[in-house]
Amino acid sequence: MRREHHARLPRMCFAPARKPSACLPSALAAVWIAGMLVVLAAVPAGAGSDAFRKETKRTVRAHEKARTHVDRLRAKNAGATEVRSAERRRKAIRAGLWDALWSVARDAGDPVAVDPSGRAGRCPAARARARSRAPERRDAVWTAPIHRYRLSAGYAARGSRWAHRHTGQDFAVPTGTPVYAVGPGTVRATTCGDGFGNQVIVRHPDGYFTQYAHLSRIDVRKGGRVAAGQRLGLAGSTGNTTGPHLHFEVRITPYMGSAVSPLPWLRRKSVQVGG
Repeated sequence: MRREHHARLPRMCFAPARKPSACLPSALAAVWIAGMLVVLAAVPAGAGSDAFRKETKRTVRAHEKARTHVDRLRAKNAGATEVRSAERRRKAIRAGLWDALWSVARDAGDPVAVDPSGRAGRCPAARARARSRAPERRDAVWTAPIHRYRLSAGYAARGSRWAHRHTGQDFAVPTGTPVYAVGPGTVRATTCGDGFGNQVIVRHPDGYFTQYAHLSRIDVRKGGRVAAGQRLGLAGSTGNTTGPHLHFEVRITPYMGSAVSPLPWLRRKSVQVGG
């Protein structure tokens, strides 16, 4: 579960033929990333501290900045070497974040880290045969996770219901409303028993993860491949909720603490969510 990112630190420039000035940005980036990974490596001592949360948020922002840089390089048809170097830096940031959050999740007994298939918790998908259906729209590349909804609590919202800020976007819907995969991917986890209740986490080809929580039923299994628009389960109010809704989250890793704003992420996939 832990090492799936296979990231490497940016390669340094030692060839005599290269100009020192051309090597400097990669060298500085490597030093910055290494320092950041050292801070995140001290997780067990301060996993629940404000300092750790701030460093995690800083790392998430650094990853998104690095991802934007890679996208811009590709958009302007930059050289393959430059793009690969930028992509290595992005993956190195994600690798440090991944390992730090995995350690916290494991120690806290987060089912995504310790029981991703839901077998130990006897989750719905572990007891019953998967009931997932083919996508309703076969032409869909990316889609909204719910077709009819009312947006409720948004990303970064404050309130007494959350220890800090809200980490996803809530879709208020009746229990039993179908919930769909927003894009193609592989089911990373189907878990239950914590504050998210019955949940599904999907890993997408771009490396991001989407979470679908508080489900009344799970219709897929860990390891299964899903298409955009394929039903994952039914909305509900399992876990820590005040009423039926879908909690939808986008993460850099499978674990809590790596969430990014979900609606801008969907807009980059040409999915407009409103209401």
